[in-house]
Amino acid sequence: MLEAAKSYKGYRSYEYLEAGVDYREFDLAPELGRVPAYQGPELTAEQTERVRRLLTDSLVISLHDHPSIFPDDISQTVDYNRTARHRTGYEGLARSGMTVVFDNLMDGTCCITSQAGWKWDDVVADIGMRLSDIAHQDYLIKVERLAHVREAHETGRMGLVLALEAATMIENEVDRVDMLYGFGVRQMGIAYSEANTLGSGLKERGDGGLTLFGEKAVRRMNKLGIAIDVSHSGDQTALDTIRHSTKPILITHAGARSVWPTNRMKPDSVIKAAAERGGVIGLEAAPHTTLSPDHPRHSLESVMDHFTYCVDLVGIDHVAFGPDTLFGDHVGLHDTFAEHLSLNEAHGDTPYEKVAYVDGLENPAECFWNIIAWLVGHGYSDEEITKVVGGNVLRVLEEVWI
Repeated sequence: MLEAAKSYKGYRSYEYLEAGVDYREFDLAPELGRVPAYQGPELTAEQTERVRRLLTDSLVISLHDHPSIFPDDISQTVDYNRTARHRTGYEGLARSGMTVVFDNLMDGTCCITSQAGWKWDDVVADIGMRLSDIAHQDYLIKVERLAHVREAHETGRMGLVLALEAATMIENEVDRVDMLYGFGVRQMGIAYSEANTLGSGLKERGDGGLTLFGEKAVRRMNKLGIAIDVSHSGDQTALDTIRHSTKPILITHAGARSVWPTNRMKPDSVIKAAAERGGVIGLEAAPHTTLSPDHPRHSLESVMDHFTYCVDLVGIDHVAFGPDTLFGDHVGLHDTFAEHLSLNEAHGDTPYEKVAYVDGLENPAECFWNIIAWLVGHGYSDEEITKVVGGNVLRVLEEVWI
């Protein structure tokens, strides 16, 4: 892990307000040191310096994360979410080395007005509160165009892309896509695990593919310049989206079903179709997702088994990382929101050994140091590493964002 970026001056979320008076205060999980540091294979001094250089000098993009801090008592998350005031983990992000993070907010579990999440009013409240906080600091740059990515890189700050894992909240109102773009959303999924008006999610027994309204929404996102994600979509819906989109499609956070046979992973047909149209797959690390037979206890090594498989399948130009991490007890969060997140349907009947955290990819602060260290230790070149930690994603954004 790096030292904090010099451009970060110590800002904490909502410090311009009075805790306990203007908003409800929670005891939050630590951003750093919540779990023991990852103990991977030892690198030489030369390799360690190379990791530091690559992480510092390269354009590093997390294609999917939730860089919020959660309550230390994870059972308080429902009450915490209802306030719509998620605290951004500025200190952890400042040590991550990332240039840009795709922040996917918490709208599947955003239960301000509803237990089910994905309601329009709740999503708007979630976005508005986060943007109010971000507007009071100058370390994070709200990314709305490629120039903001370059600005973050050149000034040693971090860019934050507003992203949503599903378009469920637009219901049957395609103009809401324009409104979300106006709020700053630059990446959006088709469906989460449950079906919606656009198409099917990965939990459904039958996948009817992209609906006619879904095709309309895809066209609108293409015209506006919103990157489209199919990570949680059903297989046929994903294939239809790739076929109907005029721009490359992202699989922001998933893995290969050929490595670990669950619905949460993508079959070769979807990964290859996305790559053939110029898209990328981001390898994820949310607990108990990207497991592998060789590394059944979820860790960095499990995730990299999916990485090497996907590189062999579609080439290194079409693989990236969307770790899907947060600051807090991610396993406990899944236990709390298992029904909302359709975890049983995602895992299916495939047994797995439960872990307390994903060793090496536990939070946004540590992910890319450990990823790059693994790549360096396994003999990847600087060119290959810069592609998979950011260059491939930037190439897609240059085509998608207008």
